[in-house]
Amino acid sequence: MTLMTHNPTRREFIKKTALVLGMPAIIPASALGRDGHVAPSNRINMGMIGIGPRGREVLTAFLKQPDAKFITVCDVQKSNRRTAKMMVDRAYNNQDCQSTGDMLELIGRDDIDALLIATGDRWHAVASILAVKAGKDVYSEKPCAITIAECRELDEAVRLYGRVFQAGTQRRNVPNFRHAVELARSGRLGRIHTVHAGIFNLEERYDWLPAEPDPAQEEVDWDRWLGPVPWRPYNQAYVRGQWRGHRDFDSGAKLLDWGAHTVDLCQWALDMDGTTPVEFTPDGQTIHARYANGAKLVMRLGGFKAEGEWLDLGSCPVRFEGEKGWVEAGSFGKIVANPPSLLDGLVIDPVPGGDPSAHIRNFLDCIKSRNSPTANSRVMRSSHIACHAAAMSFVLGRKLTFDPATESFVNDDEANRLRSRARRAPWHA
Repeated sequence: MTLMTHNPTRREFIKKTALVLGMPAIIPASALGRDGHVAPSNRINMGMIGIGPRGREVLTAFLKQPDAKFITVCDVQKSNRRTAKMMVDRAYNNQDCQSTGDMLELIGRDDIDALLIATGDRWHAVASILAVKAGKDVYSEKPCAITIAECRELDEAVRLYGRVFQAGTQRRNVPNFRHAVELARSGRLGRIHTVHAGIFNLEERYDWLPAEPDPAQEEVDWDRWLGPVPWRPYNQAYVRGQWRGHRDFDSGAKLLDWGAHTVDLCQWALDMDGTTPVEFTPDGQTIHARYANGAKLVMRLGGFKAEGEWLDLGSCPVRFEGEKGWVEAGSFGKIVANPPSLLDGLVIDPVPGGDPSAHIRNFLDCIKSRNSPTANSRVMRSSHIACHAAAMSFVLGRKLTFDPATESFVNDDEANRLRSRARRAPWHA
């Protein structure tokens, strides 16, 4: 005699349960994934850590995805928690979103599948590492790590724990930037000899703003806001976003503000994901880099005609130059090439460079398939490390030679010491 087993479908289970309990067998479409709804079993339950201006933009885009559901938000500032909860509740037309000021509480929840991390730079790597160790997939705003050592640590943790990680370098999924890269990689420009990455004004500050009285912990948890970086007295300007440029809070003399996007695209265009340039030479606010194969990377200010030789295509511009032509793209969603015939017949949806929608879709799809996203931890590691090495050449004011295999500087102890920073307890482990 053969024993046959039957696994009931979700519909059958709900119907049988309803009969046993004496309930009417009326199943809402939302429970079955009909009428445009996503069944609960197919939803990705999400939490969010950090809700500043960029965080609100990314959250807004996530809330438009039918298979992602935010169930809790976290921020050390009460006003930010209130804003995030209001955004989520409004999107779902209920009051169900929970809020907390303790990210460890959120990370430890078993009912959360993935996290959006949009804190200040100083927290990105530590929060992401804690999250992947807890079994969460992570979408982290950039820069994802503020040192070379953190880039390595984060990538290794993601791979060790088998999590899906997407760096918030969304321009890899913005149409005009993608097409510019595809054109460079297609061979139609000939051999690519020089790539240009637009960067923001470089700055590294070591001063402290004047001390102000600490706010109530419920309003702003200053100790948790600082997190892994060295203690300094409170000043409200920091929590209002004016921490940028201060070395303790920032990453790489602000080079990664734009460079995390543009250097990343240049690496992709050159097929250099997984490696970095071998030389970095500063020249004022411009940094010249060279790869082992001789290709050149120029990191220079720009984005608009008044700032240099860029075309007027918007912020975070990139330019790829080959033996047969060149192509340039920027955040206005436009693309220009020479010869113009390279773009014959091309129709591109003019998506702004800051729009994360397609990047988020890629992340959510990869959570389900367990494939590697476009801006995965390996991609982040090499492109971020290239940026950090370039920033160090600017800070030290001299040419640096870099070994991509060991991710260290050659015969330069001072530069190698800058690859890592001490973390404040208890966040050093």
